This record gives sequence, C-alpha cells and structure tokens, in this order.
Amino acid sequence: MKKPIIELNQFSFQYHSQAEPTLKNLNLTIYEGEKILVIGPSGSGKSTFAHCMNGLIPNQYEGEITGDCRIYGKSIKDQSLFDLSFQTGTVLQDTDGQFIGLTVAEDIAFLLENDAVSSENMKEEVTKWAELVAIAGHLSKRPQELSGGQKQRASMAGVLINEAPILLFDEPLANLDPNAGKEAVHLIDKIHQETQTTILMIEHRLEDVLECAIDRILVFNEGEIVADETPETLLRRDLLQTIGIREPLYVTALKEAGVDLTQVSNLANIHQVAGTSLNKAMMTWQKSVSLPTARPKEKTPLLTLKELTYRYKKQDPLVLDHLSTTIHRGEIISIVGQNGAGKSTLFKAICGFIPAQGDLIWEGSNLAKASIKERADKIGYVLQNPNQMISQKMIFDEVALGLRLRGVSEAEIKERVAQTLTICGLYPFRHWPIAALSYGQKKRVTIAAILVLEPEMIILDEPTAGQDYARYTEMMQFLEKLNQMGKTIVMITHDMHLMLEYSQRTLVINRGQLIADQSPLKVLTTPELIAEASLKETSLFTFAKQIGLNAPVAFTKTYLAVEKARGRR
Repeated sequence: MKKPIIELNQFSFQYHSQAEPTLKNLNLTIYEGEKILVIGPSGSGKSTFAHCMNGLIPNQYEGEITGDCRIYGKSIKDQSLFDLSFQTGTVLQDTDGQFIGLTVAEDIAFLLENDAVSSENMKEEVTKWAELVAIAGHLSKRPQELSGGQKQRASMAGVLINEAPILLFDEPLANLDPNAGKEAVHLIDKIHQETQTTILMIEHRLEDVLECAIDRILVFNEGEIVADETPETLLRRDLLQTIGIREPLYVTALKEAGVDLTQVSNLANIHQVAGTSLNKAMMTWQKSVSLPTARPKEKTPLLTLKELTYRYKKQDPLVLDHLSTTIHRGEIISIVGQNGAGKSTLFKAICGFIPAQGDLIWEGSNLAKASIKERADKIGYVLQNPNQMISQKMIFDEVALGLRLRGVSEAEIKERVAQTLTICGLYPFRHWPIAALSYGQKKRVTIAAILVLEPEMIILDEPTAGQDYARYTEMMQFLEKLNQMGKTIVMITHDMHLMLEYSQRTLVINRGQLIADQSPLKVLTTPELIAEASLKETSLFTFAKQIGLNAPVAFTKTYLAVEKARGRR
C-alpha cells in the first residue's frame, strides 16, 4: 500500500491583504510516487496551493491558516522554509529567476557547495544529473546562453541534485516551443520513472501534458478542488469547458460529432484512442458540415522587410540571416519556430531596439533610421517577459503610463484604461500593486499597457504564455475586434492552438531565415516543416490519422471552420 505524503484536512488559507480565503476547505491526500497534474483558471488558487507545498506559505507569504496541511506527517506551520526545501524541490516557470551560478555546472552544484561536498563527489553528482536531463554538453556555458528548453533542463538538474522526494513544476511548458515542450514532458516522465519521486505539475497546456501518463488531475476553481480524477474520467465530463479550461481538441471534436465517450478507450492518449465505428462517426459528422466560401481579401503592404541581417557579436553566427517578407494591413499573423530561431530578435530589430542591417519599408517610407519613439507611434510591442516592461507600482498607473506620457486627459485615461482592463480580465485588480500578481497576470498588465495605446500594428511575444483558456480567449477576441477595425496583429507564439484558430498566415523562422510562409493548417500538417522548425502536429490531424480517416487535412480544416463559425473558442 502506498504511503500518504501530502495530507490536507479542511485546509484554508487567506492572505493578510485579501478579504476572502484563496484556498477553501481543501481535503486531499497525495501518495508517494504519484504523478499529479494541477489545472484550473487563472486565480483559482493553483499557485497558492504550490506555495503551501514548498514552504513559501506560511514562511514567505503570510496569512491565516485554518485546518491542516501536512507533508510527511508534519504540519507546514511547524516547518521552516529550510526544512521544507529538503522535501520539495521547485522548478519555477521563469527559469531565469532560478539561476545562481556563472556556468551551468556551477548552478547545478550550488546546493552541494552549500553542504561542503568534496570537489570529487560534487563533479560526479553534477555529471550524473546533467546526463539524466541531457544537458551535460553545456556545463561550461552561462545559463543565459541556453535556449528555453536547455534552461528548463539546467534548472531541473539544479533541483534534482538535492534529491528531494517531491518535485513541483510550475508551468514547465509555458515558455517552450512545441517540440521542446514535448521533450520536457517526456523528461519529467523519465525522472518520475527513474527516481520514483512524487511529481506535482501546474500547467495550462493540458493536451501537451497528456503526451505522457498522469495518475490524477486536480482541478481548482475559485479556491476549491472541484475534481480529483484520472484523465480518462475527467475528459468524459464537460467540467473543463464549464470552468473555462481547454480540453484536447480531438476530445471536443468527438463531443461535437455526438460520440458516446463512455464507449471510447484510451481517451487520454491520442496515440491509442479507439472505439467502435469512430471512423464512421467522424466521417458522418464531417459530411454534415457546410463550409463557408472564403473570399480573398485585397492585400495592401504595411511593413516590408528587405534583407534584414543581425548578429549580436562579430564572432557569433547570424541571428537574422537576410530575412525578407511583407506584412499586409489588417492581417493576423503568427510567427513560429524553435527557441533561439530569431523570432524575438526580428521584432526587436523592427522596433529599433537593436541596430539590424537592411530596410524596413512602412507604407512606402523607410523606417531604418527612425527612432524608437517614431516606430512606437506605429508599432506596439509586448515583450515575452513582463518583468522587463513594468515600471510602475500599481496596475492602473502601469496601463495609464503611455497615455500620460502622450498628454491624454485624465478623464479619457480613466475611461480607456477601465475598458482595456475589463477586456484583459484585470478590472477587479485595478487598484492592486503589481507585486501581488502572478506571472500570468503581470503578462496581461503589459498587454493592456500596449493595447490601450491603439497602435496600427501590435506585436505580441508569447501572448498566451501563463494564461488560461478563458483569459487568452478574451484577449484574442479583443485583438480580433481591433483587427476588424483595420489593426494589424502579429503574434510570436509557441501555442499551436492559437496559431490554428486565430492566424490567417504563418511565418516559420529557423536559424534566422524565413523557411515557410503558409496557412497555419498547411504548416501543422507538413511533417518535414514540423521537424525542421521544432513544431508539433495538431492533435486533430494526429487523431484523424489514428482512427483511419482518408483525408485528415480536410477533417482538420472542417473542424476549425466549425469552431470559428460558432465562436466556441
């Protein structure tokens, strides 16, 4: 019989700064060696629950505890942060905030250095864990030189070396490209199998996490655990859609076709999903759908890039390698590619943050010598890391800052900021300090600060990272409204769902070069392109092949058209 290691009994927690408890009457037992996924809408209590597991509550974040939370039989109220660090190792969402050493090897060895482990043993341990997470070839590099996926692996090694029996992963996939995310899921599964540790994973990307087996899924909503079930059981219900969490696309497709999910086996495993007459049911549904005829729109060039070239240091390879393309007025474009491909660098060059060579033609005028301010009047850029954009203490002031610098009246500022905060799901927090927000909420603040300025082109670097389905749907619907008014939207993204559903066109970048300019569906149904750019085949296409449909591309196209027509995003 498995040993219970985490036990919550009528456990509640209320921050001193809050009027209501964030966690409410939780009853939960987690057993040794389990692999648990924690999901829920933004603000549902997931992060607070995690803070209880690693000792930040009550040692760092103070508040009122009622009931009991025990880890290995001891109440968290009776354990210091130091004590709990030996029981729970945490891999943060923002890996840059976790690095300490000047090199990867030094960072991994940090805990051992504190314990005065001998140099010989230290090297053995560092090599052992670096090899386990496949980062051994980068030990002499600075952590900041690594790609997103490599940073994730280095961070894991630095935590694993402590050999804590519980591992907590806080949105490990949020900043990774699709293939790197897939590798991270398999790596976590490998760690789980080889070390027999208990895994707690907080993640919005449910479909990606289900790439490997999960024992249980805890669903949080408004501070309560509303489901504690196996993936198979949970996916057969409508709970996820009800509370605003995206279920795997192929599961929604099965429901759309009226398939009885109780008769479907291996529902949580797209590579093994099966059932009587699934092929026939999906073909019948597909034939019943009438697709609207798309009318080609007239394209007017807005921004043309010609031979854009850049390298960070003279000895470094080109980050942008003579890249040329045209963005048209009123388009919604996704820019995709693996971590380190040059996507963010491209738009830093467009905004004037770096001195790239080549021409940038904006409606016939060359922007190459325009200042950052002059470009900012036309182009709004939301950075991937919200901490690099925030300069004010309060949410309202941060969103209002750009308008104030432009001399807008306070009455108009109040109205525009309120409208934007409402769309971004932040209006209830308008008087909050930014320091009290989660990473995902900070992300929304920075997006709001750009949206409120209404530039002609809006560039968003990973707009959905750390966002739940309901929040990013609200955001994207707002961006679509801007697009319908003639605004041009460009998104740098690893979210293949977002790319498929919202983009009209996809630019694929690899090693600083544009290797494809296609429709999103074409990109995600071309195996060679998927492999070269570190993308991931859409689950609809994978599902169609799994159940033997003759035209998986046509099936995928039909389903996406139905979703768009009904506005069920």
